[in-house]
Amino acid sequence: MSPLAVHRRPSTFGVLIAVSGELDATNADHLESFVGRERMPGRPLILDLDGLTFMDSTGLHVLLRVDADVRQEGGTLHLAAVQDLPARMLQLTGVWDVLDIHADVHEAAMALATGRLRRLS
Repeated sequence: MSPLAVHRRPSTFGVLIAVSGELDATNADHLESFVGRERMPGRPLILDLDGLTFMDSTGLHVLLRVDADVRQEGGTLHLAAVQDLPARMLQLTGVWDVLDIHADVHEAAMALATGRLRRLS
């Protein structure tokens, strides 16, 4: 099992948090609390999931709660570089079609800069 690691990276367009390892019932609360401390009301939040190798249903629920919290505060959530297993979970559950998902952080930043978002808050 690969432990979950989260850290904030510098960003000019909002808050960028890199997530790596495995997101499951044993550590999903860590991601949720980290995001809760780092997000900025009214600002976009990008989760760079390039290093996330696994996500279970608890992790999925955390992403949905984070999305709701961010939208309630006037911001938008963007997932970038979603890899194989987490992408499959998002696709099978239909969440892929309702969140703003981008190929990588650069594409997410460009979408924010140009207003090309799948769903506005």
